[in-house]
Amino acid sequence: MDETDVEQVTLALLDAATDKDAEVQEQVRKSMLTLGKQQPDRVLAMCQDYLMKHPKLVVTHRVVILQTIELIVGCRIEEISYPRIKSIISLASDEMTRSKEVIPDWQQAASNILVAVGNKHINDIMEEILSKFQPGLLPHFFVVQTLANLSDSNVYGMVPFLNAILGTMLPMLSMAKQDNMKWVFSSALCHFSDSILEYLANLDKAPDPTVRKDTFSSEIYAAFDILFNNWLQSRESKLRLTVAEAVGSMCHLMTSDKLEEQIPKLIPSILSLYKKNNEHYIISKSLCQVIDASVNMGSRVLETQLDSLLFALHQQVSAPVDYSNPPTVKNHNEVLRCFSLLANSFPDRLVIFVLQKLENSNERSRVGSLAVLRHLINSSTSTMEGKKLLILASIRQPMADHSNKVKKRVIQVISAMAHHGYLELEGGELLVRFIVQHCALHDTYQRGQRPTDPEEVTNESLRAMCDNTLHLLTTTVGRLADVLWPKLLYFLTPPQFSNATTPLCKSLIELGNKKKNNQDPSFNIDFTQEVNLPSPQTLIVRLLVNAAFPFNSRDHGAPSLLLLQTLSINLHPNTEILWEKEIPPLLSVLEESTAESLDKKHWDEKLLKLLSKILATIDDDKWVCQLAAESTRYLSTYNNALEEKSFLYRCIGVTLQQCFNKELVKKQLQEILLTARHNDAIEREGVAMGVGLCANSHLEGTLAKLDEFGKSDAFKKSPSIFNLLKERNDVEVEKVKSTLILCYGQVALNAPPEKILNRIDQDILRCISKHFNTKVLGIKVETKDLTMKLSLIQSVGLIAKAITECVKKQGYVFSRKQELINVMLDFIKAEPADSLRTPVRPLVMATCANLMPLDPALSENEGFDLLKVCVNGVFSLPPETHTPEKTKEEEILDPKQRKALYKDTLAALQELLRSVLARDPTPDGLQSVFKHIESWLSSGQDHERERAATATAHILAYYLDNLTVKNMVSFHNLGALLGRLSPRCSDPHPAVRTAAVDCIYTLLYIQLRYEGFSLDYKDEAVDSLLPLKDRLENPDHSVLYKTCSDLTKVMSKRLPQQQLSTLVFMLFEGLVDSQTNCCRASSVILNTLLKNRGGGLQELVPEMLEVLHVRLRDITEEQVRVAAGQTVLILASQHLQTVVTALVNQPLPYDSWTSEMWMALGGDPIVASQIIEMVMEKLAIMAPYVDKKESMIRGGTTKVATNQPLAMTCGLKELLLNGQTQEPAVSLFPRLFSCLTVRLGASVGVSAPKDNNTKHTASVHVAGVAADALRILLARAQLDEVMKRLDEDNAWDAMKEQNTHITGVTLLARAMSKHAGPRLPAIVECLCPSLNNIYECQRITVTAFFSELLNHHVVTELMLIDVLMNNMMERISDPCCTVRMLSVRGLGNIAVGSPEKVNKYAKELLAAMSSGMEEKDDPGKLITLEAMSGLSKVLLYLDKKNVHLLVVYIFMKIKPFLESENDEIRCASIHLMGNLSKFGSGEPVFKDQIHNVLVSLLLHLVDPNPQVVKACKYAMRVCAPVVGSEQITAMFQNHLHDDKSLHYGEFINDLTKYLIQDFPGMLNFYHISVIQFFKSNWPEVRAGAAMFIGFLLGNLPEEHLSHLNMGTITKGLVMLLQDPDPVVRVKAAEAMGRFH
Repeated sequence: MDETDVEQVTLALLDAATDKDAEVQEQVRKSMLTLGKQQPDRVLAMCQDYLMKHPKLVVTHRVVILQTIELIVGCRIEEISYPRIKSIISLASDEMTRSKEVIPDWQQAASNILVAVGNKHINDIMEEILSKFQPGLLPHFFVVQTLANLSDSNVYGMVPFLNAILGTMLPMLSMAKQDNMKWVFSSALCHFSDSILEYLANLDKAPDPTVRKDTFSSEIYAAFDILFNNWLQSRESKLRLTVAEAVGSMCHLMTSDKLEEQIPKLIPSILSLYKKNNEHYIISKSLCQVIDASVNMGSRVLETQLDSLLFALHQQVSAPVDYSNPPTVKNHNEVLRCFSLLANSFPDRLVIFVLQKLENSNERSRVGSLAVLRHLINSSTSTMEGKKLLILASIRQPMADHSNKVKKRVIQVISAMAHHGYLELEGGELLVRFIVQHCALHDTYQRGQRPTDPEEVTNESLRAMCDNTLHLLTTTVGRLADVLWPKLLYFLTPPQFSNATTPLCKSLIELGNKKKNNQDPSFNIDFTQEVNLPSPQTLIVRLLVNAAFPFNSRDHGAPSLLLLQTLSINLHPNTEILWEKEIPPLLSVLEESTAESLDKKHWDEKLLKLLSKILATIDDDKWVCQLAAESTRYLSTYNNALEEKSFLYRCIGVTLQQCFNKELVKKQLQEILLTARHNDAIEREGVAMGVGLCANSHLEGTLAKLDEFGKSDAFKKSPSIFNLLKERNDVEVEKVKSTLILCYGQVALNAPPEKILNRIDQDILRCISKHFNTKVLGIKVETKDLTMKLSLIQSVGLIAKAITECVKKQGYVFSRKQELINVMLDFIKAEPADSLRTPVRPLVMATCANLMPLDPALSENEGFDLLKVCVNGVFSLPPETHTPEKTKEEEILDPKQRKALYKDTLAALQELLRSVLARDPTPDGLQSVFKHIESWLSSGQDHERERAATATAHILAYYLDNLTVKNMVSFHNLGALLGRLSPRCSDPHPAVRTAAVDCIYTLLYIQLRYEGFSLDYKDEAVDSLLPLKDRLENPDHSVLYKTCSDLTKVMSKRLPQQQLSTLVFMLFEGLVDSQTNCCRASSVILNTLLKNRGGGLQELVPEMLEVLHVRLRDITEEQVRVAAGQTVLILASQHLQTVVTALVNQPLPYDSWTSEMWMALGGDPIVASQIIEMVMEKLAIMAPYVDKKESMIRGGTTKVATNQPLAMTCGLKELLLNGQTQEPAVSLFPRLFSCLTVRLGASVGVSAPKDNNTKHTASVHVAGVAADALRILLARAQLDEVMKRLDEDNAWDAMKEQNTHITGVTLLARAMSKHAGPRLPAIVECLCPSLNNIYECQRITVTAFFSELLNHHVVTELMLIDVLMNNMMERISDPCCTVRMLSVRGLGNIAVGSPEKVNKYAKELLAAMSSGMEEKDDPGKLITLEAMSGLSKVLLYLDKKNVHLLVVYIFMKIKPFLESENDEIRCASIHLMGNLSKFGSGEPVFKDQIHNVLVSLLLHLVDPNPQVVKACKYAMRVCAPVVGSEQITAMFQNHLHDDKSLHYGEFINDLTKYLIQDFPGMLNFYHISVIQFFKSNWPEVRAGAAMFIGFLLGNLPEEHLSHLNMGTITKGLVMLLQDPDPVVRVKAAEAMGRFH
């Protein structure tokens, strides 16, 4: 290659080195480097030359060139000639020092070159640099900087020079006046010292092993003197830090005596820097080096500096560490290293200093001391051995700290201490306590809150840390086992440690199991000998109560049970086998549960049963009594956890059951009643349950104790006792009475059945009544206290339950039943009607339900009152979501509590209704309950209807379950009940709908039972109602009504004739229901009923139709409108013409009423068929639109639709919507399809007529109506696949709009061809006449339809091909340009649809296509485009003989289109070229043509249009065999696949290799063709052309260079390097990199 070309290119690259685009810059550098690596000497010479010739080049530009030189030198140092190296050194030196000013980027780049060369030619570099480093003269900044960097990069080469350099440098130091010079000298001295130290450390690898430390000591000391005494005090902080760093490094090279002499000044000076600088890492690093050097040489003076050192270091270590800021982390570690160094020399002073600092009032100071302490414990083990006790004593101070940050450090220190044997020492247990205490912390933040201070240590994170520490101590520090076991047990019982239960249990289980498995005797715990441990009884109680609330205190249930199992024999020798059997199943229950899913009641019972079994297994009365006594004493620890306390009361009750010591039982009961906190409802209930459980074994004693307590001083408001009570949280006497009342109820429930009945009136109710009613002057006064009310209600309920249980075994008349019910009802009446705040209602109803079964029965009036009060009292409540207003005395319930209260209230009402019905399970009894609910069923409030429907469903289900049919009784209320309930199946509220279906299902089964069917009889029709419930969940009206209809069919099947009129009457009433949905349902049910059973009620039908017809406009109920539609249909069957005329004359657009009328007409296939015939006839003869002038001024016309055809199309659309029109739609399909298609063509772009009377007319979309009608027709004809296809392709939208209409019609024809072939002959026959229509729009539509049909083989199969081809040929000369284009398209499509017919029409096809390519009247080149793509398709199937002579002619016609601006034409022409290839194979003239366009095709592979790229790939694949090179053929066929992405660079690279190999003679033609594309319009193509040339050059052997015009190439690339598009510039730069 001509040298001038390389130079020209290099020059262009040098010019472009500072391109404004970063990517171009990068590529320019890469290319320069590539050229430089290939021809280092020449390119370096050019770079030098460039810099010489352009002395005023901007700095950034110079820098890029210098950096390039550095890179070339760096990787090709071995290959560069020595003279060149010398001149490079000289250039770099000159560039570096030319400006006396410091210009960092430029001079640094030059300096870097010298450093790069210095890695090999150190002597030449030193010769050059030392010439600019003359004694007595201050050198250039970068001369010194270069020396420093050289000492880093080439240690072994530089150290031998350093002595001389230091000798020259020392006098210069005093000449340096400017800070930057001082900085660079300091930096150099630092680097020199580090290099010397590295050299000395690796003497075995060094070139001169005789070098020693003292070689440099005196020079280093002299330099140190100046730096330390003069420069360290500079005002410039950057300089101070660099001097400090240098001083640190230099210390190691000074003689011991000099260093010793300097320490007293040096250390204070470095320490003073901390205050002057923000960056502390360098200072700490320097300090560490000084301390290290001093300690190494055994300095005696160091101790004198200790105080100030420790003080400053402590300040540093106390600074907060920011882990996102590495220097602060490095500083912290460096400071800790200083402490370690000092600890080895002065352990005593250091430890005392750190421990004293623990008492400092500053939090950061304490945190810092703890960090040092931890570091020393971990790193200086031997030094700290003797200080353990001292440290243990001192750590107590920070343990009492309130700050979580300090605590976090304390925990880290304790963890370190544990691993080094501190915790076994005396006082170690305090550290364990500290950890446990912090495992029990409560959360700092509520859920979802976040700390605002990022450094804050939250309780949560501290607790998690302690959990982990405790776990680690248990599992990894083996020698701690005896410190922790069994002492950790102590922490299980005090309430303040409750949040630590889970980690404590886990640790104890781990330790216990290990000891047990190793048969370690220390596993056995002697509770009498161990100090401070809770007794086995207390432990059992504590762990059981934990287990009762398994998800509290961080899920402590499972660990508590596991610990019980682990401790077993330690608690009592008899428990082991029992627990091994009982505890694992409990643990499985917990594993499968969550806090929400666990059945708490069931779980509590399991645990109480376990306790009972434990006591039975232990079988030791003394032990059991002790358990009862300790449990009672332990109650007070739960004063802040009342649920747990309540459970403990029950445990005590179970324990007392097993106590035989009656005195102890009385004593414990007295204790419980006296100490209980009666003010709290949960505790009252707990006490009552405990007392009740106790009564199971000790009925007499318990009743006696309750009686005695009731008479005791606690109830006499005498001053002394009252004061005593005041002290006990001011217990109100009412609350104590409430407890007693509850106790009596629980005693009744739990006492043995055989003993309780005769105690109820005398002992229990009498006492309750005595406590509830107070006498004032001998008159009974009823209490107003809510607590006592609630207790009384509950207690009465429990007594009723107890009696019911007993009555099963023995008869009993409960004389006080009515009295108690009246008391209960008074309670409900006293409740506020508008809110539910207290559990009075549910408790009263539950209690009444319990009382109902007892004799005597209630009278009719009593029963009526009871139901009226309860039903109205519950149904009238506001909805659950309603928030009541707050009253003064009552708290508002939270939503969760309110939800639970509502649930309980409704459940209690249902229970009551069931118990009332149970007394009289007959139709009359049912009616007496239902009449209270009936009116609520049609309430306007959703929640009230829901409550009523649900309650009805429940009582009917209960009625059916308990039904016993007596003779001669009929279910006489069936009709009335069905009439009320059936419309509710369509209620807007889903819950009401579901309940209503349940009701009807149950009612029909009740009827079946009354008809005599057996219990297990299953009726298929009635059972079919249940699946309807799922359908009712769908709120879609049509689904709901269908369901109603099915429901009615079932009802009508089962309904006795005599009840029919009642039902119909009720349904008429249902038409005016408060819910419109139910009105609609009523009408559906009515219609269905009349269809099925209307024989007897026929006279009602005409009357109903007439009424509804008159009021149709006002009625919104859907079913009623349907009924009116039926009437219209009947009319139409008699007066078709009149009805249609009337409807056609309705104003457009039709309102919904008219639309429905039209639709109703479709209900009868015969009527529908007559209407369709009439409409088609009219549409064929009436003008579809008229042209109207837009305005007098502007001119121009608008197409406006004519009224009658438009109205008929609208009507037809509505008619077809009726599913019944399927039969006529199918039979008239071809005519109707053709009629609507042509109508659609005539409607596109047509506006609706304006009617002065209405304002809405304009909203009719004329084409839209026709398209909709056509779409509905396809649906009616069941062409689902056609529909699906059209919907997927959005064809309907396309058909309606003018600019996409042809596409839409094409999609329609395609779908019909694919999925409705057999229907096409009749359709084509109906459409043909329209091709000669005067309306251009209709010709376009039909031509587009036919044109697409030719795309499908089905037309050949149906023998339509000739008809269609003849039609297309005729249309070639149509006056309308669009029709001509579509006909050319149709002719081309034959190649796809019926390729076997192509040669039959060869002559006509070629003539049509050729004339199409020459079409003059072709504004958007659309005909040309169709002709080319059509010809492409046709060529695939034409015989060679038919085309042979035309190939070159067609090729010449195509060529101009290859570079067309129009993407589609470019694409079509390339495609066509590919398809021509098979006719040219073996023709030399064709091969030439292919080579002519090959470059164009290759470059369009990166065309911006993906379709053009695809076409290029195709054309090149099919032309490949014609090219004349096997390798190129293989390449095209392997790599150019549509679905594969192409790596263009690699592809062109390989291709140029084969072109050079196979067509060397054509290289000149190729490269000239490529260069022409340097001026292409598309940047992608220009960039591709640059790549092509680049690879051609890169792969070209020397001997072929003569084929290329390098001058033109160079000129072209240089031009592209200035292209506006950065991508092009990048590729041009890349190509230039291949000039070698």
